[in-house]
Amino acid sequence: MSVTLLQFVIAYLVISIVIGLVASMKVRSARDYVNAGRNLPFSVVFAMVFATWFGAETVLGNSGTFLKEGATGLISDPLGAGVCLMLFGLIFARPLYRMNLITLGDFFRWRYNRGTELVLSICIVVSYLGWVGAQIAALGLVFDLLSGGVIDQSTGIIIGASVVLLYTLVGGMWSVAVTTFVQMIVIILGLLYITWIANDMAGGLTPVMAHARDAGKFEISFSLSRETFGWIAAFCTMALGSIPQQDVFQRANSSKTERTAVWGTALGGAFYVLFAFVPIYLAYTTLLIDPAIVETVDDTQKIMPVLVMTHMSFTSQVIFFGALLSVIMSTASGTLLAPSVTFSENVLRGFYPKMNDKQFLWITRVTVVVFTLIVTLYALSSNATIHQMVVNAYRITLAAALVPLVAGIFWKRANNLGAALSVGLGLAFWLIAEILTYHGILPDIVEPQIYGFLASLTGMIVGVIFGAPMPQKMRSDTDEQQAKQPV
Repeated sequence: MSVTLLQFVIAYLVISIVIGLVASMKVRSARDYVNAGRNLPFSVVFAMVFATWFGAETVLGNSGTFLKEGATGLISDPLGAGVCLMLFGLIFARPLYRMNLITLGDFFRWRYNRGTELVLSICIVVSYLGWVGAQIAALGLVFDLLSGGVIDQSTGIIIGASVVLLYTLVGGMWSVAVTTFVQMIVIILGLLYITWIANDMAGGLTPVMAHARDAGKFEISFSLSRETFGWIAAFCTMALGSIPQQDVFQRANSSKTERTAVWGTALGGAFYVLFAFVPIYLAYTTLLIDPAIVETVDDTQKIMPVLVMTHMSFTSQVIFFGALLSVIMSTASGTLLAPSVTFSENVLRGFYPKMNDKQFLWITRVTVVVFTLIVTLYALSSNATIHQMVVNAYRITLAAALVPLVAGIFWKRANNLGAALSVGLGLAFWLIAEILTYHGILPDIVEPQIYGFLASLTGMIVGVIFGAPMPQKMRSDTDEQQAKQPV
């Protein structure tokens, strides 16, 4: 039966590729490839925001974390992640959308200078290593489970990365948008169906919730302790460190209107938080259906797939793994495109400013391939869990990029010296704290990225006090022309 199920999964992957290739026919320029020509309606933006963040860590990682740590393990994701999306939509989407930029790196160049753009763009690209790696690792895990070990996780990682690369490489944001919209429907219907089946098998909602309550899974301690500081750091890292991210900006920036950019992002984030508890509930039913699974499975991320494969019908298995693959691929494709575009636009293009549209499009596609190879190697070599990969991804952006972004948008006095000190001190204090904490020299009561964030904030304030006020900056002729184009 596992072979037949694997065949269904392969067929679904082929269908996803075909959908992505058909959508790629709309790509006629670099802007079509990067942000779908800013033509996406509310429904598609909403779907992309939800489905891109509703990834492997939400279904597999968070579920396993809840079983081990309870509600405190969900502080960063889904709570922190959802807050990030809602904050971005309500506070940041409107001013950034009006600038008609391609990437967040463009904002740092326009607001500050080339140096700030270059350093922060590299930070943003590096931050995606863990997130994309988590999705690729999850694809390998799925192939390993479905084939009964015939396709090991390493081989599955390579296969999964190749599939996502194919349709992302060809169609860019158009392929991501269309495939994600279809995948969101599969995700919602599939997980609701499987949860309904599992709920009946567990005896209903009341006994499941009572079991979780009696096990202390809903308890959260607010005492002044190491655990509480860790809780705060995890929330801040995800809720704030994820704001200066290209994928969030790219979805809002691809919207057809400013209103769509705001509400598509904010409501997509709110729905993400609500629906993220569906797979968590599904995984917890395992403790009532077959507690032996939780006790014997070596990796909590496998609990839900094992439950489905051992206790549900073949039809349910097809639906579940179809939804799971949709979850992973929708996130992987979007998070693969974002850092590739940032590197092409804000790192490479800065050294070759006369690059035309076709050259930029070609370079971006090459970058997609290279970045896929890098994250595949990372996924093959990392021993971190999916949840850990994702949470750790935003340390660098919290420490270095958040303050320059917020100050650049909302503080007129923010200047180049402030940006330089903010980025430099943020990175320096974060890296030093990481090293000292790792060697046990610095107590691990406060997470290293918090030191970086506080240093970054201090640097901006000092720079504003002692630095020269910035003149009213104007965009380059190219940016002005783009800003005048109808959107």
